[in-house]
Amino acid sequence: MSDSPGFPDSAARDRDEAESASAFAHPPVAPDATAAYGDHPDQVVDFYAPRDGRTGAPLVVFLHGGAWRSRYDRVHASPLADFLARRGFAVANVEYRRGGGSGSAPAGADPVAGRWPETFDDVAAALDAMSVLAARELPGADVRRIVVAGHSAGGHLALWAAARHVLPEGSPWRLPAPPPLRGVVALAPIADFAAAVRLGVCGGAVTQLLGGEADFADRAAHADPGVLLPTGIATAIVQGVDDIVVPQAVSEAYVDAAAQAGETVGLTLLGGVGHFPLIDPAADACAVVAEEITQLAW
Repeated sequence: MSDSPGFPDSAARDRDEAESASAFAHPPVAPDATAAYGDHPDQVVDFYAPRDGRTGAPLVVFLHGGAWRSRYDRVHASPLADFLARRGFAVANVEYRRGGGSGSAPAGADPVAGRWPETFDDVAAALDAMSVLAARELPGADVRRIVVAGHSAGGHLALWAAARHVLPEGSPWRLPAPPPLRGVVALAPIADFAAAVRLGVCGGAVTQLLGGEADFADRAAHADPGVLLPTGIATAIVQGVDDIVVPQAVSEAYVDAAAQAGETVGLTLLGGVGHFPLIDPAADACAVVAEEITQLAW
């Protein structure tokens, strides 16, 4: 795939629209429990118990995508959460604060992406509270076996959550030791900010997430998984080769950066697959996602 943003052809756009329509066609699945990890309405987690009733199930903490924009919330990931619960996992579907309103964006443009620092505050707080919340709401879950997963912008946040111990000194989100995770499975993640900006991913969402160009360099050091390496935590990326939303080159840039830092990151490329089948229970790609999680969780 070319490193220039370019413009997808009509066939690629049509395929992307069809895949998106399929992924978003599933009715929402109500959780078994919901718990708050803060006072804001978006600081909540939906929990799904393993459908086979097993105890000792690994916990998948899922961070939804949507370019860190408020129009996309955790509800669109609820069918995937249910799919994973039917595969025997306990699942925590996390909500977090996202960009709301158009801000300084031109009329008709996408809402501003993300909220600095609230988006990162929330993901850190949710993960820090997860073991206690899950033990209370899903007593059958094994909180010693946690896999963090996420899609697109949520894939970025999953990678970031696993890298908090390598954040710069003085970062408010820095952990003194690696988080107790079995691994990370990132689905078409916005994993490398330099590559994502170069390719114009999600209409400039990365720059908006960090508050604009003036603060980009300083804040990227605290937020870009592509520079927060090595983590020492097992990491797998699943990427559709035909993804025109977050192109393959973004994942490859992260994998290359990890290799240069002395760390191996697994990269599973799915031919004939775009951005949305990775979270679509009706798509074969979703089974691949479940298998990647299984490999790390069990």
